[in-house]
Amino acid sequence: MKLKSILLRKGFVIIKLKKLNTNHFEIKATLNGVKGRFILDTGASNSCLDITLAEQFKLNVEDSETLAAGAGAIGMETKISSNNTIKFKEWEYSNFNLVLLDLTHVNTALTEHNAKAVEGIIGADILEKGKAIIDYKNKCVYLKKLVFKF
Repeated sequence: MKLKSILLRKGFVIIKLKKLNTNHFEIKATLNGVKGRFILDTGASNSCLDITLAEQFKLNVEDSETLAAGAGAIGMETKISSNNTIKFKEWEYSNFNLVLLDLTHVNTALTEHNAKAVEGIIGADILEKGKAIIDYKNKCVYLKKLVFKF
């Protein structure tokens, strides 16, 4: 039996990934009702959005004392946004926090390699919540549908 059929039967949703010239994978999502393009980054502890896009994605922003570090950048100031909803096809995660920071360094690297800039990064927080299984061969990620108990 193929992995795809097993996971779909177990309540996973399949989301296509696009491989960029930089070897990153791009994933499309809807954040607070607004469509966006993100990089899938298993090494990022938190999902984040470019700070200049806070209004566009309808975020409530609060100051944060945490400094961020990532490939090529350290000590970046951050802000935090809570109570957000992100959707990938039929998979939806509500009431999660999002880190906002300057993603200029990320987007500069992408555009220098003839890839389009992205709005943000999907990190381990969302991947863990969705019990993500990444299928590199078929360029997709499986996320288990969240079950809410009332």
